[in-house]
Amino acid sequence: MMLETVWRQNSMASMVPVRDVMTKDVKVVRLDTTVKEIVATMNKFNIGSIIVVQGERPVGIITERDILIKLVEPSLDPETLTARHVMATPLVTINENTSVEEAATLMAKKRIKRIPVMNNEKLVGILTYTDIVFKVPTMLALLEELVRPFHRKY
Repeated sequence: MMLETVWRQNSMASMVPVRDVMTKDVKVVRLDTTVKEIVATMNKFNIGSIIVVQGERPVGIITERDILIKLVEPSLDPETLTARHVMATPLVTINENTSVEEAATLMAKKRIKRIPVMNNEKLVGILTYTDIVFKVPTMLALLEELVRPFHRKY
């Protein structure tokens, strides 16, 4: 009986489209936005990432980790560096009609925790691993690789 329940939950989760789980209010910045402005925006909206656009087209993503690695550790000036200097690119995106299961599989394969969601060429949302964990908990097993710390040799 328990196996049947797990199978049914996973089967249902595989049919849930990304658009039903994603965050719709995506914050964006331009390529020439300073890192200082980016951090202020991320703090204002209490978000861990922001999408970089060129015109209307998403071209990169900046996460808190990107800022730590590319700016804080080397002690660079946040007023002189821009989004183009710290963004991760090329950007992996997904269609809003894709199933959450497919999205979770892609995220695990690419080792990314956030993926912009598109409708044709338009940015319509962002899907994060926390969106999936809280809204479709049966997908947790697929995302385990993202939350496991990297093995370090000491």
